[in-house]
Amino acid sequence: MNTLKVGDKAPQFTLSDANEQQVALNELLKQGKVLVYFYPKAMTPGCTVQAQQLRDHQAELAEHNVITVGISPDAPKRLAKFTERDELNFTLLSDEDHAVAEAFGVWGLKKFMGREYDGIHRISFLINQDGTIAEVFDKFKTKDHHQVVLDTLSDS
Repeated sequence: MNTLKVGDKAPQFTLSDANEQQVALNELLKQGKVLVYFYPKAMTPGCTVQAQQLRDHQAELAEHNVITVGISPDAPKRLAKFTERDELNFTLLSDEDHAVAEAFGVWGLKKFMGREYDGIHRISFLINQDGTIAEVFDKFKTKDHHQVVLDTLSDS
């Protein structure tokens, strides 16, 4: 796994959202900075806590001109259920073939309960409007992710 670093150019991508509409990173960047957060699976406990915290703090992120986008290997239908169930107020994108996760360097070997498998590592990237990586967030608990991001934004 070769995760992107601060200063790297973010890979351009276009993925389907929960409504099967195409969303392109370059279009989002016209509106502000983009927080791209990768998460393993919609509607699982850790991913739910992380999404709910981001939902509850969207206004604060918007004050910093940040748009939030979550990416997982889930199909759009599952993303739609997750969005509706948890009343999410940001975009979730489907990366079923994990090509975007691989491009960002967040797809790789994981270990859980003695089992090894390939999957998404929970890593987030703050992308500047020029398309460069401003911050990489890889050390946080799901319930604190939003605060780590907000603290970084407040310090810059």
